[in-house]
Amino acid sequence: MNHPDYFRILDLQTDASIADIKRAYRIKARMYHPDLNPDPEARDKFILATEAYEFLISNFNNIRTDEQEFERIMEEWRKYRQFRSRQKANAYARASYIRFKNSKLYKTTRLFDLTRIVFGLAISVIIIVYTIFGFIVKMRFPEDGYGNPVIVFILMIFLGLIFLGTSLIYLKAYIEESRKHKKRKK
Repeated sequence: MNHPDYFRILDLQTDASIADIKRAYRIKARMYHPDLNPDPEARDKFILATEAYEFLISNFNNIRTDEQEFERIMEEWRKYRQFRSRQKANAYARASYIRFKNSKLYKTTRLFDLTRIVFGLAISVIIIVYTIFGFIVKMRFPEDGYGNPVIVFILMIFLGLIFLGTSLIYLKAYIEESRKHKKRKK
């Protein structure tokens, strides 16, 4: 099998991004998991989709390298990892879909992880609160020789606001993705 075949298995173009690969695999895994699809060919399609996902994710940066280097990577994949990938996929196919959804492999397909988003929000709030508190203390009890606290205050607030804004953008995207996922379930 060649890397364009792996893209084709996931119904992707060869210029797909990592996010596209993850999204396509989640769709294919749900579509072909034997627990949800009684078709006799579903198991084989699920195994192929899992193999394609693992190859594309693990070799995404190497796909666009020179031809000789890529051939070496493909040969290494065929020798060592392809069989192991199929074994894992076969085990996931035998497991229930719920158990598969809780597996490490499936969790790697998530684009936004709520834990990371909440952690980012917490860090940004801590930076902002600590900066404001530090500025108030510095203004009440000024010390000579430490420079201008206003500049440090502005920089730290700016940094905290950047973290906060980024975290809020990711939170919004996570909520939208969750809504889309719930609509697909219905």
